[in-house]
Amino acid sequence: MIRWFKVVLFIACLGPLARLGWKAYGGLLGANPIEVITHSTGDWTLIFLCVTLAITPLRMLTRQYWLIRFRRMLGLFAMFYGLLHFTTYIWLDKFFDVHEMVKDVVKRPFITMGFTAFVLMIPLAITSTSGWIRRLGGKRWNLLHRLIYFSATAGVIHYVWLVKKDLTKPLEYAAVLTVLLGYRISVWAIAYFESRRAGVISVKKVGVAEG
Repeated sequence: MIRWFKVVLFIACLGPLARLGWKAYGGLLGANPIEVITHSTGDWTLIFLCVTLAITPLRMLTRQYWLIRFRRMLGLFAMFYGLLHFTTYIWLDKFFDVHEMVKDVVKRPFITMGFTAFVLMIPLAITSTSGWIRRLGGKRWNLLHRLIYFSATAGVIHYVWLVKKDLTKPLEYAAVLTVLLGYRISVWAIAYFESRRAGVISVKKVGVAEG
């Protein structure tokens, strides 16, 4: 059942690219097709990042632990659309002009933040396999993959700084990301204070026993 659902999910994840390709084939990308492609691939990068981050709280709150099996695929699709977004910029927008790209990164903060978000996704994609989990060890692998929090944050800031007038859409992403990261912070905080309290109780018990 899960195997077939993975196939369906994989095809669905390619839907945005297929739709973009169909529009390009039909000449429906408007007066500025490069801008449409750039914005579309950027949107879907953020969407897949947020959906990937949503897997953990969703499976914990609903107790549907099998959802974890789809997190890797969703994360890789975030990287896939991020790569398309980046390729659109360096190829269709800048025509591989390295000097222009470096100047953009230095002088335009939103480009710098977008580049940061993309670079942070690279080690996540490379180490996404079970082989890398064994090489790094579960603890170090989990620590490394917390880079997704910084990548998603940089991506949202990139979008906020890019938009000059209507901030509705980037702020919607910011709100979703805040909820997803807020959930994790609250879980970590609860676990931390519970461990502290358990430690205090243990110390008191030892003191009573010795007294």
